[in-house]
Amino acid sequence: MRKTEPDYRDNSEGKAINEQEAIRRMQLSDDPSAQYYAAWWLGRNRSQNPEAIQLLRHALHQRRPKDLSAEVEENAVARNAARALGKLGQVAKESIPDLVEILHDDDYGLREAASRSLGQLQATAAIIPILQRLSSGPGIAGAREPGTPRLKEPCDAMLEALGDIGQASTDVISIIKLYVNHERTVVHSSACRALLQLTGDANWGEELVRLLKHDQLQVRRAALMDLGATGWRQALEAISETLAENSLKLIAIKGLSEKSKSEEIDIPLLDAMDSLL
Repeated sequence: MRKTEPDYRDNSEGKAINEQEAIRRMQLSDDPSAQYYAAWWLGRNRSQNPEAIQLLRHALHQRRPKDLSAEVEENAVARNAARALGKLGQVAKESIPDLVEILHDDDYGLREAASRSLGQLQATAAIIPILQRLSSGPGIAGAREPGTPRLKEPCDAMLEALGDIGQASTDVISIIKLYVNHERTVVHSSACRALLQLTGDANWGEELVRLLKHDQLQVRRAALMDLGATGWRQALEAISETLAENSLKLIAIKGLSEKSKSEEIDIPLLDAMDSLL
């Protein structure tokens, strides 16, 4: 499912672990499966341990060429490490140069994970590299990679990162607008999300609300997550009425709440959450 955290809780040893054990597993460079789960654990539990940060940074580069059999596992560890770093907040700021470097990696999934984490870390250093990756527009960066369902670039993740970083320069806005009419609705949704975040123009919020009525569930899910990320309070009623899982609607409404600038208790928002529980 797009825009929600994948489930990486496949614990090969079948038991719960703690931070010390996760760090120990991250050190097992000959056991990618153990590292894979440990990286997920450290991100999910928001570890603030400096040793964990260093191990996750190291794991970003723990990859093999594509012609080797271990490539899939080791790239998966790197992707989980990238995702984890984005969740760790201020203590992970030192990983920003590593994540920016990853934006130029050949692995599509790794570029996608790094983009989202750079957005979460509000890394202004990522703006120019992301703009460079997207500047060729829908015809090149946003075109489908031959033989796969993927686009040449993880456009939705990169667009979301630009919105989350929050720098509304002319260059940023103009590149994002290239993707507003992208043929893939989820990319269109991501562009609208970023433009709403950066400009505050309600027209982009209204377009996301329109997507909540799309006939494809995947698109409705994406729009829910995008609206929640923007904190656009006017979408509350539309979110509550969307034909999608209550769990996702709750996540979106929680996003509205977390991004609210008002210190007053929002009774309608609380009522909407209660009705979904």
